[in-house]
Amino acid sequence: MTYITPLNPEIQRPVSTTLIATSVLIALFLNGLPWEGVWLLLRPDFVAVVMLYWCAHKPLRVGIGLSWTVGILADVADASLFGQHALAYTLLAFGGIALHHRLKMFDLRQQTTQVFGILALTYVVYAMVYWQVNGYVMWAYFLGCLTSTLLWVPLGMIFQAARQIRVDRE
Repeated sequence: MTYITPLNPEIQRPVSTTLIATSVLIALFLNGLPWEGVWLLLRPDFVAVVMLYWCAHKPLRVGIGLSWTVGILADVADASLFGQHALAYTLLAFGGIALHHRLKMFDLRQQTTQVFGILALTYVVYAMVYWQVNGYVMWAYFLGCLTSTLLWVPLGMIFQAARQIRVDRE
């Protein structure tokens, strides 16, 4: 495996707490939008993708405790079973922190396979809770895992662009 460095390296700004908090609040807002029909099945978990990004890129600033807190807020906002999102986001944060060195080795496009595995674990938690409450598994629910994974690349590009400082070579 070869690691290719970009021809025009960019300097990354330190991540501000405001950027992290704003991105999480926007993700909570996007999860709360009224989705209906097929779009409800295809709805990505915006909070999960944002939390995974920050856990993978800034594991010392965003961790399991913050993910659990955001999960409780998501449970309240979604009016779902209390603790469902908290458990899922805690496992997601653990996966992001455990794999953060591996994720940084690849570019955004190549990271999607690892991200899919972590997000699939999150959706398995959702499915298990749904199964325990309703008595059956809704397999179409896993379509949200695919759309969440597809959201990884554009969201990562947005966050990287917000943190980059252009450097003149002169």
